[in-house]
Amino acid sequence: MENTGAQKDSKAKQIWKQLVKYKVAFFNTIYGKVLTIFSQLFVGGLFIFSGFIKLNDPVGFSFKLTDYFAEDVLNLQFLSPYALWIAVFLVILEVILGVMILLSLYKKLVLWSLLGLIVFFTFLTFYSAYFDKVTDCGCFGDFWKLTPWESFTKDIILLVAILILFMGIKHIQPIISKKVNIAITAVSLVACIFFGDHVLNHLPVFDFRAYKIGTNIVEGMSYPPNAKKDVVEYTWVFDVNGKEVGIVTETLGEQPIVEGGTYKTIRSEIIEEGYEPPIHDFYIENEDGDNVIEAMMEEEKLIMVIVYSLDKVEDAGLFVVKAFTDRAIDAGYKVIGLSAADPQELKDLSATMQFNFDFYTTDETALKTTVRSNPGVLKVEKGTITGKAHYNDFDTLKF
Repeated sequence: MENTGAQKDSKAKQIWKQLVKYKVAFFNTIYGKVLTIFSQLFVGGLFIFSGFIKLNDPVGFSFKLTDYFAEDVLNLQFLSPYALWIAVFLVILEVILGVMILLSLYKKLVLWSLLGLIVFFTFLTFYSAYFDKVTDCGCFGDFWKLTPWESFTKDIILLVAILILFMGIKHIQPIISKKVNIAITAVSLVACIFFGDHVLNHLPVFDFRAYKIGTNIVEGMSYPPNAKKDVVEYTWVFDVNGKEVGIVTETLGEQPIVEGGTYKTIRSEIIEEGYEPPIHDFYIENEDGDNVIEAMMEEEKLIMVIVYSLDKVEDAGLFVVKAFTDRAIDAGYKVIGLSAADPQELKDLSATMQFNFDFYTTDETALKTTVRSNPGVLKVEKGTITGKAHYNDFDTLKF
């Protein structure tokens, strides 16, 4: 038995040595060099692109991180207060590592950093996909939505590409001097910091969300005449001699008959998702619980003040809201507030700030999507968004 084990161990070593030999031989060829350079361009380009898209909207990425930190996901709630700064750090790191690998600068350190990042992201995307916890990783922000399994597949491809770079590392060579490469990296870092600071204190430069200027909210909520519907599978559960028996149907229809069975319950599962409007879960509910969005979308001059959370609202912004909304009312605009906060707390806030408008209730996630500012403002004319602003830029909205 010992000899057999030793033989197996020896054979495994021989196979491993042979694989290493083939790997060395392949990466000594022109094909190995081409594959390495292609992987270098692919990894560097994708990291820069992905990082920049998220840097354009770090607040949105921080919302995704908060979802991951939640108790029912990774249970890292102690990190939630720092989600925004973690988001900014990660996206800038993505961009800079992408720049450095393209420049072949400090390649060993950069490759290990890239490997660490992609292993971390691969874990997150696999966790999301397998346990169905966070349905959108936010890998490319709102520019390109990926399903959890698509995100995981993308990370696996990146992981393979980074491993190829490790194997062909001798082909990762700079084409300009090290000093110039360091200068380019430094300029890129400074540019990322300034760009990140700008979008945090204003709004994303590029708006890929469903509430961008020019969007008609009513049209964004509507279904096309031939919109694809969800494909649902229904399972009728019966008790047959103490055992559960399920009968599957594609429609509710008439209850199937199972001889000797007693009906217990019915379960539904969406097999294939249908069309979902770009704007959904958006409503404007008054204190009586009525959805008044249709009436509001008929207003020719409407200002919507967004305060999605009172816990995270910027106090300085509330004073700007007061001056701005008073001016809007004088200009003939109807002004309303939208929030997911407690109605009584909103009334107390209005009394304290002497707001001359009423607050309505709206879904918090929808409000976070409309404008990346708390508080923020939407200017709407007959349902069409004609302006939006961070509280630092209210004076840019003209009446």
